[in-house]
Amino acid sequence: MNSPYMRNFRNFFTRKRVRLALLSLALLLSGFALYLDITVRMQFEGKRWAMPARVYARPLELYGGMKLRPEQLALELAMLDYRVAADPREPGSYRRQGDEFIIVTRPFTFWDEAQPALFLQADFDGAHMGALTHRDTGKPVTLARLDPVLIGGIYPAHNEDRVLVRFDEIPPHLVKGLIAIEDRQFYSHHGFSARGTARALATILRGGGVQGGSTLTQQLVKNFFLTPERTLRRKFTELLMALLLELHYSKDEILEAYANEIYLGQDGNRAIHGFGLASHFYFDRPLTRLDLPQAALLVGLVKGPSSYDPRRQPARALARRNLVLQEMRKLDFITQAQYVAARAAPLGVVEKAPEGTSRYPAFVELVHRQLRRDYREDDLRSEGLQIFSTLDPLAQTSAERALTGRLTQLEKDRRLPPKVLEGAIVVSHSQNGEVQALVGGRNTRFEGFNRALDAARPIGSLIKPVVYLTALEHPNSYTLATLLDDSPLVWKSRGTDDWKPENYDKEFHGQVPLRIALANSYNVSTARLGLALGVRQVMDKAHRLGVESDLQTFASSLLGADSLSPLEVAQMYQTFASGGFRVPLRAIREVMMADGQPLQRYPLSVEQVIEPGPAYLVTHVLQAVVQEGTADALKYYLSRDLRIAGKTGTTNDLRDSWFAGYTGDRLAVVWIGRDDNQPIQMTGAGGAMTVWGEMMARLDPDPLVPQVPENIESAWIDPETGLRVDASCQGAIELPFIRGSAPVETAPCGARSPARAIKSWLERIFE
Repeated sequence: MNSPYMRNFRNFFTRKRVRLALLSLALLLSGFALYLDITVRMQFEGKRWAMPARVYARPLELYGGMKLRPEQLALELAMLDYRVAADPREPGSYRRQGDEFIIVTRPFTFWDEAQPALFLQADFDGAHMGALTHRDTGKPVTLARLDPVLIGGIYPAHNEDRVLVRFDEIPPHLVKGLIAIEDRQFYSHHGFSARGTARALATILRGGGVQGGSTLTQQLVKNFFLTPERTLRRKFTELLMALLLELHYSKDEILEAYANEIYLGQDGNRAIHGFGLASHFYFDRPLTRLDLPQAALLVGLVKGPSSYDPRRQPARALARRNLVLQEMRKLDFITQAQYVAARAAPLGVVEKAPEGTSRYPAFVELVHRQLRRDYREDDLRSEGLQIFSTLDPLAQTSAERALTGRLTQLEKDRRLPPKVLEGAIVVSHSQNGEVQALVGGRNTRFEGFNRALDAARPIGSLIKPVVYLTALEHPNSYTLATLLDDSPLVWKSRGTDDWKPENYDKEFHGQVPLRIALANSYNVSTARLGLALGVRQVMDKAHRLGVESDLQTFASSLLGADSLSPLEVAQMYQTFASGGFRVPLRAIREVMMADGQPLQRYPLSVEQVIEPGPAYLVTHVLQAVVQEGTADALKYYLSRDLRIAGKTGTTNDLRDSWFAGYTGDRLAVVWIGRDDNQPIQMTGAGGAMTVWGEMMARLDPDPLVPQVPENIESAWIDPETGLRVDASCQGAIELPFIRGSAPVETAPCGARSPARAIKSWLERIFE
């Protein structure tokens, strides 16, 4: 059996198996290489990076005569990270001397035009900008816009963020620094270093782990294509892909991709990728304007952004930067004079606390939800859309400070445990529905439960204006002077307990004028009125005003037993503030592509849902709420001359405190409560209204002067009887009426009851 013939036969088949095995291996490797080649080209030539959608605030528009205080302009510039300079010359710098500002704006591409950097002088006259001129020519400027504050983004997986740059935008010093410290043979090798690879293989053969030997091309492959695992298979894949990358693309293209991909730091939960974004993050300037020591610092971060973080580890960062400079000097990339000067330079990093993915997460969440109506989620997280929102940073700052400050004070005043109270605020423009500020809780930077959007709580007396609106739409039956019954009420309904509403003061007030019943927020007279009108009719009216949530048709719904979010309440009151026009609240103005091309505009949408007459009457009574009713304590925060319209809201067992109000230019809704729904022992006036007042006092609102509809006329009324009286009668008040609905019957001046006369006399004595 061991004859030469059999040995030759076995050798033949052994060689054949070897050849087949080698052929199979070659085919397998060829297939693998082909797969990698396709992968490299498809990913490298296609959409290389998922770019977040960037959300901007409204741009502050400057013009002579505008209402703006110097402190507000200074705050806006601070939020934009403009630098204070003795002699401002660079974009993003300014100087303030008293009421005079010298500003060099940043260039910015807006929806309608690209605005270059402007050299401006702004002079103030009290609470107004007196003049706006070109600093170099002295000529007046009709309108100038500051670049908008970047308030957040909608990020791809792992919250990666970057600002893409082209190769010709990368400073030569940065390229030379990378070559000197990371890969000296970059322009001569073919993707990998033979010496480095041999050293890595020797380590493996000695039993060590897979390590080093990475060129810039290999680093790019690792970051761009591969997972972070450290295995021999992955190292082989890395080498092969690096070869393929070098085969298809130029060195400059590879460096450009590397410059945009490399991880260079952490901003809260936002990952800083690429030199373009890192330049803004560390130095607040575009990459093209980096000097030698700044470029060297960014190069030094490549080895370990956490270990060499210049804000947390300045000594390490300085040593690493200087090592980069030293290596550049060794290769004659820089002169001795440049080396000495750069080593002596400070780090130059701007002092900026990390903001994370958004400095205003509650508002950005509203933007995100509204965008989902028109865009796919993948597009929002990858296409680099530029979203121009309606947020007013001045209003947002005022809202945040008022809420956080007042909640702390209210806890002290009522001896509540610290941090137990929560709150939410929605602020909008009273006419066009643009949401100017939104606070989702006292921890304003927390990206979690958004109470402004999602905390549905009983709204209490905030529903009452809807009841009275429903009545006033029937002027033949109800006017502001109509007397309502505020005597005890027992409402019986089959299958439920008897309902016995009570007033907050635990008293009944007999016959009271309609305007007084709403101004003082009487529960019983409101309930009687709503039951007479029909609960379903009142709830349908709330839907007509803009409420989208389901509302019950129980009698208790007339006093606010239904739950709404602060945003829904704001939508309802927006219709009152706009004079009967339902204007959907919106947080977005325009959307642009990443390349600056306009994509979509969100225009104003208006639908008249209330006749002007009844809408005017409701606003008139809500002004009475502030002038003489449950919200009269607003006088301690704001002048009565502003003629504010508002309504307090308090729920059972004092669990929720609400206030909704509007001025000539702003509407705001404030809610205060506890997340565990325990009583907070405060009314709408004692809690939410104080936040509202403090916030609005910071914003210097415009007076509320509603336009009088054509079908409105005035008449002098005796509030005791609801009849006409002469204007000279003591206690007579002038009230608006829809034409033809004013009382015809007159009363003599002495028709008032003795008790009412004594009360009026005492009020005048102690007023």
